[in-house]
Amino acid sequence: MNKSMSRRTFMITTAAIVAAPAVFTRAVMADEPILLRCSLETVPSHARNITIRDYFSKIEAAAHGRIKTQLYESGQLFPDLQVGKALLQGQIEMAAPGSWSLTGLISDADFLQLPLLYGRPIDALHRVVDGLPGKLLAAQIEAKLGAHVIGPWLDLGFFNWYSTAKPLKSYGDLKGMKIRNNGGAGQAWRTQFMGAVPNTTPLPNVALALSQGTFDGLITSNETVASARYWEAGIRHALEDHQFIGEYIPIVSLAFWTKLSPDLQQLLTGLWQENVSVYRANMADAQARARDTIQEHGIAIVVPAPDELDATRQKMIAEQDHIVKQSKISAEMLAAVSTVLAGAG
Repeated sequence: MNKSMSRRTFMITTAAIVAAPAVFTRAVMADEPILLRCSLETVPSHARNITIRDYFSKIEAAAHGRIKTQLYESGQLFPDLQVGKALLQGQIEMAAPGSWSLTGLISDADFLQLPLLYGRPIDALHRVVDGLPGKLLAAQIEAKLGAHVIGPWLDLGFFNWYSTAKPLKSYGDLKGMKIRNNGGAGQAWRTQFMGAVPNTTPLPNVALALSQGTFDGLITSNETVASARYWEAGIRHALEDHQFIGEYIPIVSLAFWTKLSPDLQQLLTGLWQENVSVYRANMADAQARARDTIQEHGIAIVVPAPDELDATRQKMIAEQDHIVKQSKISAEMLAAVSTVLAGAG
């Protein structure tokens, strides 16, 4: 009896010892934080990077160790043109690409390039991106990219024309120039509309390409010029027409999103919603400071007269059907933009 009990006790004890590592491993895994990796192609000093860095610090503080964030900057993982695929393939959990970076996967993402939005004030544009057009695109991002839009978009700011050697005093000066753009059919179309030649080069390669004369200028924002110090690569002139508003779309992969408990999902969306108005204001301030900075470094800025800008918009609108077809923007998206813009006045 004692021998039998002893043997039974020995077997139970042995089994417990063997099983213990597996139980311990599962417990440790359950306590491990969920990894949230974000890829940005802009440099650490860029206002987008500063915004996401602040957002990540708020997430880690509020999640109490349940989420661990990692920010990869300067395109060290992916240029923005590749983050959509990277999200789909599970190589990152978050990105905040410009809408233009998604046009190769979702053609409606190019709607901000529509001629009827050219040179419009920021309030009218916010009604568009925060309204039905933004919601329509968010639904397509979820369906086509397997990603979730966590909240309102982050303004980068207005995009303009910039050049190296050739002064930009009027639209006519763009004729014949080779202009780098960020991607999407809309920017290429506008470049051609001005009589220039479009070029698409990933942002991390732009400074070298500028200094080597690969192109004569580019479409970007004052903040991007300042944060990347493009005057060191030869930029000397700007034609500030506010041709479109650059918007970053904060998205996380659905694979990551579904790992989160409901309270963590609410934490991510709540923190973004609570802070996005401040983030937008910070981005606007960054653009204003950048404008001063680039002028201090010798970049001459010319602003088209309001009547010239309005006349240029009307000429573009006359060709809007062509760009809609070329960009493959859906009739539903065009109608949504037109309706919201009409209500914005």
